[in-house]
Amino acid sequence: MERNTSKKRWGFALVGTGVIAPYHLKALSSIDECRVVTVCDTDSHKARSFAEEHGLAWTDNLQTILDDPQVDVVDVTVPSGLHAGIGIAAALAGKHVMVEKPIDISLDKADRLIRTCRDTGVILGVISQNRFLDSMQTLYRTVESGALGTLLQGDAAIKWHRTQAYYDSGAWRGTRELDGGGAFMNQGIHFIDLLLSIMGPVKWLQARCKTAAHRIEVEDIGMVLLEFESGAYGVIQASTAFFPGLPARLEIHGTRGSARIEGERLAFLHVEGEDSRQDPGGAAGGASDPKAIEATPFEKQYRDFIAAIEEKRDPIVSGTVARKPLQLILAIYESSRLQKPVELAKFS
Repeated sequence: MERNTSKKRWGFALVGTGVIAPYHLKALSSIDECRVVTVCDTDSHKARSFAEEHGLAWTDNLQTILDDPQVDVVDVTVPSGLHAGIGIAAALAGKHVMVEKPIDISLDKADRLIRTCRDTGVILGVISQNRFLDSMQTLYRTVESGALGTLLQGDAAIKWHRTQAYYDSGAWRGTRELDGGGAFMNQGIHFIDLLLSIMGPVKWLQARCKTAAHRIEVEDIGMVLLEFESGAYGVIQASTAFFPGLPARLEIHGTRGSARIEGERLAFLHVEGEDSRQDPGGAAGGASDPKAIEATPFEKQYRDFIAAIEEKRDPIVSGTVARKPLQLILAIYESSRLQKPVELAKFS
């Protein structure tokens, strides 16, 4: 298939060669307007191995990327606690920035990244690829049409399983310093973002978290009761301790209908006066294997990101949007620590 040469091809540099990097590379390789110029990892062996496998140039020096005029976008896939630092350096070098979720692990660092990108005039995007699933697009249209009526409750359940070997595979995994949290911050954030994108801001919450089954510093099980600003209620459950791991669920209930996303598919949609429906297929979304996810939603998000650069607008998942699930997760941790409810307006 011939590539489209009538438009600018945006040069990307991948910073980080871990588990998620191949999905970014596969998505970018599917878009004519994108080309991966080079990959970077402070571990030169990993950088070289990844680059040779995919036929790319490599470096173990971030400054090399920042100085490269062929690089238009720095795509950050390093441990979560390093996202903002690399993103800020890229923005100051005039590069657009895409970072994996979460935007970072503290609001202060997230805000500094958002502010730096704004001040330097570069576009900031944060990966939340599940928003671009066909199932979620159907749900967004259904909710926006008013077909579900007044929304009464929104729930997210991320009952996944990770082995101790998974946490032992990287020194940063399961640490407060670089992972920033456990089942909520690393795994649950995707469906927490989806929940907020449907139900809107949270007014208050009460949470409990603990480490039950792994040798890690952060939680592997937790639950949250919350009230949205709309007056609707919600429940969030997250775990990496539940064998063998179930597909994550997003359930939305209204006065005229209910819907459930399960994994990456629309498992149930029933609107008053219409036949119920469900869509077959779709991956389990990483319930027991972090690699068991589809690359297509990443591609759709990158297409929106490139359009945002060209149209000089915010992408669908901007830094400001990505800050919202981070704020909620940090409030969850604070509520669990204090063992009392937390008002989101007072937590920023």
